[in-house]
Amino acid sequence: MTNNVPVITFDGPAGTGKGTMSQLVAAKLGFNVLDSGALYRILAYNAVNRGTKLSNERELITLVTDLRIEFRVDNSGGPLQIVVDEKDISADIRTEICGSAASAIAVFEGVREALLKLQHRFCCPPGLVADGRDMGTTVFPGALAKFFLVATPEKRAGRRHKQLKAKGISVSLLEVLSQIKERDRRDIERTAAPLKPAEDAVVVDTTELSIDGVYQKVMSVVLARGVGIT
Repeated sequence: MTNNVPVITFDGPAGTGKGTMSQLVAAKLGFNVLDSGALYRILAYNAVNRGTKLSNERELITLVTDLRIEFRVDNSGGPLQIVVDEKDISADIRTEICGSAASAIAVFEGVREALLKLQHRFCCPPGLVADGRDMGTTVFPGALAKFFLVATPEKRAGRRHKQLKAKGISVSLLEVLSQIKERDRRDIERTAAPLKPAEDAVVVDTTELSIDGVYQKVMSVVLARGVGIT
């Protein structure tokens, strides 16, 4: 519970199903949702489109405070909609240019602090489901229910490879596996908010579980904590 608002967090490495689970739980409970991993890309997209220099930390921080972001859950099971200033930029922020720009601005401590404050703004009634890598440890340590999803690198690479093929992106499974292992290493070894489960997080291995299987495990914990019960 954060400021009397129930918060549910999903952390873990890429490809474990955090995004899918966050949307399912948010849709079930009618909660707000936060995809923290998209925030740097959203900021980068806005900076590029407004002509803000990616090297100007002060201007980037100002831009963060002006961002009006909305994450919209598709109750029919479609992808999360990312809306900024009433414009759907879900596809726009996934370009390579946007990804490179996001990496460039992520080095600034001031930007990270501003984005932390931005994430806290999503914590409002009736509740929040937050998806990321340090939601339960750093951003919302007082969350009512915390989950840390894991799966083998091979399983996660297979899931990611399937997604990329569906988008028409040609890449080898071995290349995807290599990228996932390298990203895991960076996330675990980084000094600021390293990837690890919160001490009170429920760890769920999704390697051999279906989406429904993970959902049932998660919801049993959520309901046991009294979340969503009126």
